Amino acid sequence: MLLFHLDPKLPESLQRQLREQIANAILDGQIPLNKALPSSRKLADELKIARNTVVLAYDQLLDDGYLISKSRSGYFVNADVLEGRAERPMRLNDIDADPMPWETLLTARPSRQQSIRKPTDWHRYEYPFVYGQLDPSLFPTQHWRECSRDSLSVQAIRSWSVDHFSEDDPLLIEQIRTRLLPRRGVWAKPEQILITVGTQQALWTVAQLLLKPGRRFGMEHPGYVDMHNIASLLTDDIQLLPVDAQGMRPDDSLSDCQLVYVTPSHQSPTGATMPLERRRQLLDLAEMNNFLIIEDDYDSETNYQSNPTPALKSLDRHDRVIYVGSLSKTLSPGLRLGYMVAHPTLIREARAIRRLMLRHPPTNNQRALALFLERGYHDVLLRQIHRTFKLRWQRMSEALQTHLPGFTTASNIGGTSFWLKAPEGLDFRKLQALARKQSILIECGDIHYFDRACSGYLRLGFSAIEEDKIEPGLERLARLLPEAMRER
Repeated sequence: MLLFHLDPKLPESLQRQLREQIANAILDGQIPLNKALPSSRKLADELKIARNTVVLAYDQLLDDGYLISKSRSGYFVNADVLEGRAERPMRLNDIDADPMPWETLLTARPSRQQSIRKPTDWHRYEYPFVYGQLDPSLFPTQHWRECSRDSLSVQAIRSWSVDHFSEDDPLLIEQIRTRLLPRRGVWAKPEQILITVGTQQALWTVAQLLLKPGRRFGMEHPGYVDMHNIASLLTDDIQLLPVDAQGMRPDDSLSDCQLVYVTPSHQSPTGATMPLERRRQLLDLAEMNNFLIIEDDYDSETNYQSNPTPALKSLDRHDRVIYVGSLSKTLSPGLRLGYMVAHPTLIREARAIRRLMLRHPPTNNQRALALFLERGYHDVLLRQIHRTFKLRWQRMSEALQTHLPGFTTASNIGGTSFWLKAPEGLDFRKLQALARKQSILIECGDIHYFDRACSGYLRLGFSAIEEDKIEPGLERLARLLPEAMRER
């Protein structure tokens, strides 16, 4: 007897669940070719669902070629569906098989690196003070659906469905060049822009092209964990550069670096903004000592007490800056579309190495995003997000002073998180565990310190939590502090 499990709590309809489970069973060879499937009435009775649900599922499987109908006999698996499929090989019992010597076969073990981990079900928590996630209610569903629908027109499909080899959607390149970059004071030609699968691919690509054993890489400390992990796969020479209330301090410690990573708009993770004077000093040092700079311009639009400072790239007169941008913090982290701007020589090599990896990001998504930008919907979204985040930032500032007065934070005029120095004696991991039990998600700051020194900091984000949940969440968190203090 066939066994299917349908869950009415899932967003997919029961009909769709049943259709997919039967199709998977057919492809896995679980349904004999010479045996009829249960009648619609019998299967409906077994699954406790409406008979019409089974009838419609069977009809769709018939239309899709998974089933054939035999007069007065019922539905059978269509043998044509299984043609050309390799037979499943017999597996040796584990007791008979020699273990693979993976320790000698693998040349890298990135899974052993310390990396940021967030619960996949973070949205189920009542008070998610997590960084890097967006409140789903802020997503521009109507506008994005419209652009996605229009990207599926016959003419659009003919444009993006062909193999583009290594090229990007010219409309998206033009929108980034004329709409996004000028907001940051950056002017670029099309040959200076490459679309990436989020910021992460841009950082990986640049590191692949510019780092190797013997080359020194400089980055902020504390800093962005994934950038440190990428660099450590390519070189052992990583110079950690101290950060203060104005971001990274440009000094002679940079003189032996070949590549430097910086987050000047809002330093990751402290949120500090690098002033113009330091930006000019950094560019002068780069020219004097012949090194290149990766500018990760995340959270650039979220300043609440002043206008955003122009990007470092906007001050670059010698093509020393490789500018990396993303739409994760404004549109959707799951969209995974970003871009990099650099000298045409570097972009040419980056395009070539991207082609070896994945050719190019999906062009249907590129076209939908291009339409979203072209129609001004992204500008509307930015204004809405700025208003929303400013209110959350204000509420968070007030609630921290009221409920967590023992925590201190540097001046914070933007971004989507607070970097908090905790009072002495606090057991961060214990507080984090206690908070989870109370449906509160918080993040410890030690992951951002690469010398493994105890940081004494928490990072609390507010982009994923609704405004009216901020104060109750911090009040509940404050009640857990006495239990999380270490005994002296």
